[in-house]
Amino acid sequence: MTLSSDDDFIVVTTPEAAVDRLAALYEQATSALRSALQQYLVDRQLPQDSHCAFRYPELRLTYRAQGEAPSSIRAYARLQEPGVYSITVTQPEAFRRYLESQLNHIMRDFTVVLEVGWSQVNIPYPYVVEQGDELGSSGITARELSQVFPSTDLSATSDGTADGLHDWQALEQLPLSLFDAARTDFSLRRLVHYTGSDWKHVQPWILLTNYHRYVDQFIRHGLDMLQGNSRFQSMVLPGNVVIERGMPADEMQALVDSVVWHRFQMPAYHLKAAEPGQGITLVNIGVGPSNAKNITDHLAVTRPHCWLMIGHCGGLRQSQVIGDYVLAHAYMRRDGILDRVLPPNIPLPALAEVQQVLQQAAAEITGDEGDTLRRRLRTGTVLTYDDRNWELRWAQERSQINLARAIAVDMESGTIAAQGYRFRVPYGTLLCVSDKPLHSEIKLPGAAGAFYESAVTQHLHIGIRALELMRSERYTLHSRKLRSFDEPPFR
Repeated sequence: MTLSSDDDFIVVTTPEAAVDRLAALYEQATSALRSALQQYLVDRQLPQDSHCAFRYPELRLTYRAQGEAPSSIRAYARLQEPGVYSITVTQPEAFRRYLESQLNHIMRDFTVVLEVGWSQVNIPYPYVVEQGDELGSSGITARELSQVFPSTDLSATSDGTADGLHDWQALEQLPLSLFDAARTDFSLRRLVHYTGSDWKHVQPWILLTNYHRYVDQFIRHGLDMLQGNSRFQSMVLPGNVVIERGMPADEMQALVDSVVWHRFQMPAYHLKAAEPGQGITLVNIGVGPSNAKNITDHLAVTRPHCWLMIGHCGGLRQSQVIGDYVLAHAYMRRDGILDRVLPPNIPLPALAEVQQVLQQAAAEITGDEGDTLRRRLRTGTVLTYDDRNWELRWAQERSQINLARAIAVDMESGTIAAQGYRFRVPYGTLLCVSDKPLHSEIKLPGAAGAFYESAVTQHLHIGIRALELMRSERYTLHSRKLRSFDEPPFR
């Protein structure tokens, strides 16, 4: 390592050295902030104003184009124009594999200068507090602490890069990734709050559902994996309850029974593999597009490889049968939740890599093929509403639904796909027809119970199998369809 022209920044020559220095600076800053905060709670002693004491570390990359850019089908880790790219970084050790992977690709394909130093952005004190109990018992208000220590400044935290709100020609330094440190920390804390488990347990292969019955089946599947011959080593339940391979079966079940999942708004369940970052997370997001946007806003900062929506829908065609599947090839968004940042006239492309594995997984799990599979698995447009009782407006809505050729209706899929599009996270939707509201097949308690019992297990296993198939396609999974003109190098 050598010093750059800026005394705070050091030139590093490998991705590993870059992350090492990021981690060292981050640990220094957070330890200093945590120590000063604890001291203030004891004796109101003001922190010493030391140079860069409470700042995020920054990763800076300088690229001066030399000839044509390398040709690659890879959608990410590409430098589109010369300049200085930079990003503040939080939790560098937790994101080490991600950071090193992006930098390895870039440094292999481009001639760049890589530097690490202190940024000008302070770390807000709430992001170094573990539980918050110590603050509540101190008698010191959050307002007082914010006058002494750096606090959250949400006016400076946004999704401007993801939403294309910045004029790249006017920027002195270009963004290296979609999310800076403050935006990432904001979401990491929200993940803990909503899901009930440490954000570090979130796996890059994600299933999102809107019914707790899928959770029951996911837990059963997880226990089977841990008790049998599989690549999975542990399962983390809400409340950070950990079930590990090798535990007696009755102890595993006792831990499952001890979980009070309803304490958390969108409980998450993490099936973790022996190889880090190769497990599956299931989140029960509940019902509605607001929940769908909320959780994907926060999951996006973990940079997942894919998220899939598996849930129930209303079938809109007479030929459909309850228990049939719907593979969304297009979305008609009437949820309204993202209209300001992603107007509904913007098309959401179906990702061939995801569509193909969902269809293949459905064939494998159901055992159907040819015309039998085509009768059971229908592709087409899914309509997403924000109004659960949209049927009461059927006379007004019929024309639009008919023009769209929609085959199913739900409350989350269009929002989840739109979020995947915004945040460059590959997405897909496989729904199961649970009722046909336009054809007098509504959800009645007895019929619904029988349907859930027979359909949920198979549907969940299709989703899991699809993720397993995609694990070998990571290189091409991050589609170029999701990349914009002005695109940060990191995926």
